Amino acid sequence: MSHVGVPRGTVRKRRSLALLTAGVLTIPALAGCSSDSEETSRAVPQDIAPAARDRVADGSTVNWAVDAMPTTLNAFQADADTATTKITGALLPTLFPMDAAGHPKLNPDYLESAKIIEREPKQVVLYKLNQQAVWSDGREIGAPDFVAQWRALSGKDSAFWTARNAGYERIEKIERGSDDLQVRVTFAKPYADWRSLFSPLYPKEITGSPDTFNDGARTALKNTAGPFQLKGVDKAKGTVTLVRSPRWWGEKAKLDSLVFRVVAPKDRTKALADGTVHVTDIDAATANRIALALALRDGSNGQPLTHGPGADLTPAAALRSWALAHGSDEKQAEIAQAAREANRKAVVAYGAEQKALRGYAVRKSLEPAYTQLALNGESGPLADDRVRRAVARALDRQELAETVLKPLGLPAKPLGSHLALAGQPGYKDGSGALGDQNTKEAQALLADAGWTQGGAAEKPKDTKAGSEAEKKDAGKEGEEKKAGTAEKSEKADADEKETDKTEAEEKAEKKAEEKADKDTDADKDADKADRAAAGSDESAASRAEGLYIVGQDDKPGAGPARSAATHVLAPSRDAAAQSIALLRQAGAVSGDSAAAKVTAQDKQPGGAAGAYAPVGTAAPAPASVKGPLGKDGKTLTLRFVLPSGPGSQSLRGVGDRIAAMLEKIGIGTEITKVPDESYFKDHIASGDYDLALYSWPATAYPATDGRPIYAKPEPATDGSLLVEQNYTRVGTDHIDQLFDQAVAELDEKASRELMKQADARIWAAAGSIPLFQRPQLVAVDKKLSNVGAFGFAAPRYQDIGFTDRQAAGSPADRKK
Repeated sequence: MSHVGVPRGTVRKRRSLALLTAGVLTIPALAGCSSDSEETSRAVPQDIAPAARDRVADGSTVNWAVDAMPTTLNAFQADADTATTKITGALLPTLFPMDAAGHPKLNPDYLESAKIIEREPKQVVLYKLNQQAVWSDGREIGAPDFVAQWRALSGKDSAFWTARNAGYERIEKIERGSDDLQVRVTFAKPYADWRSLFSPLYPKEITGSPDTFNDGARTALKNTAGPFQLKGVDKAKGTVTLVRSPRWWGEKAKLDSLVFRVVAPKDRTKALADGTVHVTDIDAATANRIALALALRDGSNGQPLTHGPGADLTPAAALRSWALAHGSDEKQAEIAQAAREANRKAVVAYGAEQKALRGYAVRKSLEPAYTQLALNGESGPLADDRVRRAVARALDRQELAETVLKPLGLPAKPLGSHLALAGQPGYKDGSGALGDQNTKEAQALLADAGWTQGGAAEKPKDTKAGSEAEKKDAGKEGEEKKAGTAEKSEKADADEKETDKTEAEEKAEKKAEEKADKDTDADKDADKADRAAAGSDESAASRAEGLYIVGQDDKPGAGPARSAATHVLAPSRDAAAQSIALLRQAGAVSGDSAAAKVTAQDKQPGGAAGAYAPVGTAAPAPASVKGPLGKDGKTLTLRFVLPSGPGSQSLRGVGDRIAAMLEKIGIGTEITKVPDESYFKDHIASGDYDLALYSWPATAYPATDGRPIYAKPEPATDGSLLVEQNYTRVGTDHIDQLFDQAVAELDEKASRELMKQADARIWAAAGSIPLFQRPQLVAVDKKLSNVGAFGFAAPRYQDIGFTDRQAAGSPADRKK
């Protein structure tokens, strides 16, 4: 996934970035936990049909579907994907894989022990390797492999094309211990997430030189150290074939071979029916078909179809079809007969597929990933944090979770953390820092930000000092030439103008924070808004994909032109009180007693930091809103970008519900559906959206992996923003400091407490609103064991296999 404005080698890449939610399905319920607290929350259990190894037959091949051929087998390169992760998981050492609770657990196949042996004056970790651990060429795994990987990933040598170096840059040296099986790692700076390092571990033959690291490992891994080894990559057939490794010292792999086969999501139902795949992620529609195949009779057994082709044909329509087919009009009869024959064949084919699908089970759990609503705070109305909080407080997150998860029989509870999932160590619901769904409070926040019922009809107010406005000739009534603003920060050079403020604004701002950061990039914002207002090249494509506006009666594409330049609102008179209220609330949720103090670090440009109006202040907005709100002659309409692909129906359904919720408080949404392949790169990563839905995977190392996602964007020399992975462009100095403190805190409990404080402030900033943990649906041959919906845990590839020898035959045999 693309990282905007980040030099190569500065981001520890998180796998499977742009994930899309699955659809809805009614299948039996899966027990799960609903508690928020860290002490009682549990992960939804994995569903893999577990079986003891003595019940699993030796031999056979399993075909596992993947979306595409891996672009690289080097997991540390920017274009590594989920296929890379699955394949390398079976081939290379992972020292601390996640267990079923999402916690890193020592892997005894590679390590006898690994622990911190010194904390002062510097942190030292001692790895004691399994005495039998060797590479497939017979060489023992040891310190030279650790050293080579550290040098390749430390970021000191730009010749290595690496997408991440977090943690490696903190290492000072790596030494051999008392013998060849001990590796001593000394850190220049303390690193709490040291268990994240050296996984996967590559042999020194790959990481020892830029050529093999950059190019050689993309298509081949000659030296491996897992239960399987790489046999070959066939791009023409779309397969990556692994075979049992004769050098593996652990428990022998049950399968002879494991084939990762490219099967597009739309083709997976047919692939299952044909027996060409045995394990595949599926969508709700395919899961429904498997459930129906197991529960209902179909046409292949002589019973009328209750679903599938022709199932919705009424008796009257059937009679009319028969009459046309046997009527006197030869032309009509020929057409009707052809249609009836095509339907008969479709029924037969569907029935045969349903019969074949009875051989599969749907394994289901919650995926270690969560879906969020992202609010782009770089420009436009969402640059004002009051508007962002209004959006967040308009959402019924419980309803959204139930929409996706309840029909699947999965626990339908909103996610309460950005940095941990329910069941993981350190999970705590921090959403109280923002507040629950509350329509009146949301309307009050919008009114305080100046968005009113009659605001769309008002004439623009006089431009404030420090801004410029140019209008077209009087003959062109109703049109405004786009205005650029340039509000200078208090740290600007002395020869630049300071933005003028009213006396009331000055007082309110001083009460909130003396050093509030108000930097904006007017030129960049003007260019972006120009494209939106002019209906750029993309607008035509968007209309073709199905653009429509929620909250307006206008036709698609007929919405009002967007403001040409970002208008960052100055704090209102209530800003100081609201800021204090929110910071105190965030402190109460996180347990940070110092949070009641107002600091410039937590200030967000564009308005008050408080989620609530001051005590005793009545909500200025009406209880019910008819039509979008407006300000200065502009309507409050947000661009909501959603993917248009066939596998993202559920995501679009969630988007529609969110749009309806926002309409109730007067926020219109201009929904644009774009192709899946351009959704993330051309819209999310580039910042061309106001609202969007996408997912982040879970991690056992939030202090390391979470920081680039929520780091405060920094201005680059060319005027752009360095956003790392923070595609919402919302962040604060204080959040960054909490991450920095947590990653250097070697006391695990203290580090988790710092992460809870950071999470509370991320909620308060309202740039990312977690909605729910994603469902995980996997179709698996019913005779396969130890594979399916793994949840948090990493697969044990050596345990996967069929539960009897007959099942370990050919795919054709298994279809019988």
